[in-house]
Amino acid sequence: MNSRWVLGVVCGCLSPVCLAIGSQPGTSAPAAPTAVTPEQPGPVDVSGTLAPILEQFDIPAASVLVVRAGVPVAQGVAGVRARGHEAPATTADRWHLGSCTKSMTATLCAGLVEQGLLAWDTAVLDLFPELRESADDSWRGVTLERLLTQTAGAPKDLHRNGLWARLWRREGTPTEQRLQLLREVLTWKTDHEPGAAFLYSNTNFAIAGAMAERATGRSWEDLMQERVFAPLGITTAGFGAPGTGDTPDQPWGHTDNGTAVPPGPNADNPPAIGPGGTAHMSLADWGRYISAHLAGEAEGRALLIKPESYRRLHTPVLGNYASGWSVAKRPWAGPTGRVLTHSGSNTMWFCVAWAAPEKDMAVLVACNRGGDKAVKACDAIASAMVGTFVAPARSKDEE
Repeated sequence: MNSRWVLGVVCGCLSPVCLAIGSQPGTSAPAAPTAVTPEQPGPVDVSGTLAPILEQFDIPAASVLVVRAGVPVAQGVAGVRARGHEAPATTADRWHLGSCTKSMTATLCAGLVEQGLLAWDTAVLDLFPELRESADDSWRGVTLERLLTQTAGAPKDLHRNGLWARLWRREGTPTEQRLQLLREVLTWKTDHEPGAAFLYSNTNFAIAGAMAERATGRSWEDLMQERVFAPLGITTAGFGAPGTGDTPDQPWGHTDNGTAVPPGPNADNPPAIGPGGTAHMSLADWGRYISAHLAGEAEGRALLIKPESYRRLHTPVLGNYASGWSVAKRPWAGPTGRVLTHSGSNTMWFCVAWAAPEKDMAVLVACNRGGDKAVKACDAIASAMVGTFVAPARSKDEE
């Protein structure tokens, strides 16, 4: 019954905001955000922009944040935490980030490389010598960097031999569950020769997380909190669906058909693939993380890891995929137009990040529904924010 979740992540390179900076084609124009005045310090409240978009696409709630040079310049939220409940979503709420977790895992690994605990060319079987005898020969060329750039050939489908169903039982600690995944997957032939092709797969990041665990003796969850989130001042991060209990104290996810799913084991993918997509946090904290990547390539501004490590994480190896980022060009993004983007979904949430390093700006959007309507709604919101704050149209007098 759980097979629907395995492909519940989306690579963020196909978003329609690639083509437009105004409202989504075919939608009504969003309400204009309220301008900042001396009497209204702080970020612009753009909640009014979200409400009509949520209504059009039948989304329970969404939140947006625009950051410039690490400072919020616009934020907004609209809707309810869960369909059938009155509790409104707030700007402090936590949102599931799905595959936007991937760049966080890559950032963690880059820090371990800098400390000498891992190397970009560390082979999986070097860290797990006890699995060499049972591993298929095709895995001998799989390294950390190939996993993070989705070029390792790790399988996308984990249903073989009932593995995915067994992972859903969540037996043992999260670290033990990832080891269970690794032990079995290594007996399968890779989907292609390592390094020869791109294949988007949660398995790549699950294994990278297991490598970080073996190198440090700490769980991936603890490593993320200690080495990525805490140093950036992130206090709302967790794993799995946010919230507790039967009353929505945080937003709940909603399936493609709009059904609310309360927090619990059925509300997210199993921890075995956590490094590929189970983090949640507030948008303010997500903005702190994204701001570190915006500034990270610049000397004197890098946090967590060195500028050369950020540059490596942001550089594609094959096609346009780097380490947890899709890299593209957009006319609104600065002189070269380079943007870092990714989206994420576990089929009950959707989020997307668009970061323009040359402008030191990013737009982050999250909503608590999965499916095509969620993609369209988040794209419409992102487009409105880009058009208003990142690349506002010039008046005739300015041209």
